[in-house]
Amino acid sequence: MTAAESTGGTSPTDVEHRIVVPADVSIASLLGPVDSVLRALEAGFTTVDVRVRENEIVLRGPVGDVALAARLVDELVEVAQSGAPLTADVVARSIAMLTASSTSRPAEVFSLDILSSRGKSIRPKTAGQKHYVDAIDASTVTFGIGPAGTGKTYLAMAKAVQALQARQVHRIVLTRPAVEAGERLGFLPGTLSDKIDPYLRPLYDALHDMLDPQSIPKLIEAGTIEVAPLAYMRGRTLNDAFIILDEAQNTSTEQMKMFLTRLGFQSKMVITGDVTQVDLPGGTQSGLRVIEDVLTGVDDIEFCRLSSTDVVRHRLVGDIIEAYSRWDLTTDRHSTRHDARSTDRTTEKGHRR
Repeated sequence: MTAAESTGGTSPTDVEHRIVVPADVSIASLLGPVDSVLRALEAGFTTVDVRVRENEIVLRGPVGDVALAARLVDELVEVAQSGAPLTADVVARSIAMLTASSTSRPAEVFSLDILSSRGKSIRPKTAGQKHYVDAIDASTVTFGIGPAGTGKTYLAMAKAVQALQARQVHRIVLTRPAVEAGERLGFLPGTLSDKIDPYLRPLYDALHDMLDPQSIPKLIEAGTIEVAPLAYMRGRTLNDAFIILDEAQNTSTEQMKMFLTRLGFQSKMVITGDVTQVDLPGGTQSGLRVIEDVLTGVDDIEFCRLSSTDVVRHRLVGDIIEAYSRWDLTTDRHSTRHDARSTDRTTEKGHRR
């Protein structure tokens, strides 16, 4: 850990805090490429003056801001000690964790290796993602619900591959409902395999990130990895398997029940989806929207809700999701007022008659 001391600053209301960087941490790695981590620290704490002197970081400013900045530097030192890379994005997300009511520490989140593959490590990048990964470890059935880009499917896939490599399960089963944006398989060209493949392609893409691409066809041929539409799950019991249902918002209540009852011995299930992106035909109720009410009180099942703060794609993706949420609320309020006015006019006409 770091050694530190506080003294009075140049202003009566300022304090100075010195942090000695441990010998096992390179100051260059702590500051980031082209001082990007240092610049992000300064951008996050505009009231704090940050100086670097050899292996020492000096913080000067208002006592509350300096205390929070010092906590951040301590967390970043722990991340660097774990071997995880430090970036400006890590700094921004760490500040968000420290200023929110999160119980997760940045060092715990960014130092957690789920899987190392092809020269890179797969880790959670937000407190919400860390909670999701922990839930998968602790529960037999886990629901990951949230918008695009929050890592619901990707992290579940990483946990599945980890479980397979650790011989905790004998196979991975990946499935999705074959319903997308109003399209129907019968109207698409090609064989049944050609029609189904586009719906399963995101699952194949994730596998290619986590396994040697040349090994994937062999694993599929041997039945160690199965990628299939949800309809192919009917009538089966899946033992010793890590089972992922993706795009679960596009399951009916009957399909959701069918899938959950495929659970066999020594298996885990992860169900992922975004309840705001339902593509089912009109009048069909989404099984994902009602499942939490159905399973309330059932042990060994956990629901994890991810939000725009957990988006790890381009920064604009989170902003777009939040903008749509605000628009939806405005539209709902407008629709409610419009419906109320229509009801009032109808009632008024009735009275006149």
